Amino acid sequence: MSLDTFLRSLHEDTNESGPQDWLVDWDDAPLPYKLYRRLPVFPLSLEIPLSLNRNRPPANPDLTTIGHFLWHVYGLTRLSQYPAAHSMNQKLGPLQMFRRFVPSGGGLYPNELYVYLKIVDAPVGVYHYDAAHHRLVLLREGNFDSYLNQALGSRSEISGCFATVLVSVMFWKNFYKYNNFAYRLQGLDTGVMIGQLLEVTRQYGYESGVYLQFLDRAVNHLLGISDKDESVYAVIPLSSKPMTSWLLNGSDEVGESSAVQLCKELPVVRHEHYVRSLKVKAYPMLTQMNEASMLDSIGSFRHVVETKHVESRLQSVYMPNVKRLSYDLTSICQNRYSPESDFVLRKVTHSEVAALLQQATSSLFYYNDLNAPNKNSESRMSLYCCLYNVEGIPDGAYRYDSNAHLLCRVRPGDHRIRLQQGMSMNNVNLFQVPLCLHVVSAQDYNKSVLGYRGYRIQQMEAGMLVQSLLLAATAMGMGGRPLLGFNTAICDELYKLNESGKTSLIQIPIGHHRQRPRLEGSLHS
Repeated sequence: MSLDTFLRSLHEDTNESGPQDWLVDWDDAPLPYKLYRRLPVFPLSLEIPLSLNRNRPPANPDLTTIGHFLWHVYGLTRLSQYPAAHSMNQKLGPLQMFRRFVPSGGGLYPNELYVYLKIVDAPVGVYHYDAAHHRLVLLREGNFDSYLNQALGSRSEISGCFATVLVSVMFWKNFYKYNNFAYRLQGLDTGVMIGQLLEVTRQYGYESGVYLQFLDRAVNHLLGISDKDESVYAVIPLSSKPMTSWLLNGSDEVGESSAVQLCKELPVVRHEHYVRSLKVKAYPMLTQMNEASMLDSIGSFRHVVETKHVESRLQSVYMPNVKRLSYDLTSICQNRYSPESDFVLRKVTHSEVAALLQQATSSLFYYNDLNAPNKNSESRMSLYCCLYNVEGIPDGAYRYDSNAHLLCRVRPGDHRIRLQQGMSMNNVNLFQVPLCLHVVSAQDYNKSVLGYRGYRIQQMEAGMLVQSLLLAATAMGMGGRPLLGFNTAICDELYKLNESGKTSLIQIPIGHHRQRPRLEGSLHS
């Protein structure tokens, strides 16, 4: 199968569970977290603050604060047990899962967090965040400012940052269940987690930048991970200083062997780790996609210029001016819930829709290395929505213009039956949902500029917007359910997206809901 055919099938096939003959060996499932063995460990404080609000001075980046930061981003936060599940006519028994503050496809959490740390109460070096034990594991000790500067193409002065977070994907962690569909889920899960990281960063008063283009093999070499099993998807420096003091415009240096040359500066390290699975199946398409997406020289780094969407505003609905939502992030994360059959149709107001859309799309404007310096680039993501029974807004399909803060009507009417027919599973009753949102982006994932790496970047940016939507919905007392099991062709036709070369990436019904039967306990003090 060609890579283009593979990516097209990921988008067009609405069966999230993989091919029909795919057998999941539940008894040999991998752990949802990586466990390193026989390495120095640094326990993190278990006295986690149970309130996190914005508008405070930057927190002192010591080991205690770093532990709190990482826990809010990706720590184990609660244990949930659901009633007995069924799969392939087989009763599996009660489902028990360790959950985190971010959603993940199947609760499998394919990402791992690494951090290059420079603080006074821990050795300078590269660590893995052991979520299972809430501790840091030292992988490589030493100062790697120059190494990371070069890996990022001299676009950031790492010496001005107290930490650099590296977000990786372990391919097997959700391939074992979803087969090749895992590739799409891994990009979305990574984006969701980055969205959470950026929100926590703002709450702690730090500055951050997201680098999606870097010398992959050099960064993986620093961590001591194998490209065949795991690969870094994003590098995110953190600083308590103003961004202008550590952001650089980049270097004019190019070299086809930059990654190879950089790897020679550090010795090879391989660390023993435990995944639990006794038999790890091959995932050739995932490794081929990862190989095709890698960048070997800084001359391959690109900027993406989006064309501004222009259309008539005769059918527009103007949104009222609303204040930015204020909330306690810890509380919101604890209360976040993904409804399925438990949506309950209640009226939503014009102002509530305005607040939700405004809050969610504010996440689209973050510092990243895809936008050209000193230019106001258009976002690569858009929000479309089908509204029903919203007070003050006629039923219809709309595009949200975040710059003008208005809804542009694409088609009038109630479109719930069409959306319901497009669902591959009947786990959500869309007739009980007032807001059904769709994240939309380019059909070609900017391949002409970014190559195959553009696909995973597109999924990551979609995931970031999804997380912002879920947080905003929860803050307003509602719930959202991210869905990939829907017919994209139906949505694209509904919104007339083919005319502009766009497509629907993910569907998020949002509304009020009941609570699903479950037992749940928190894992924090």
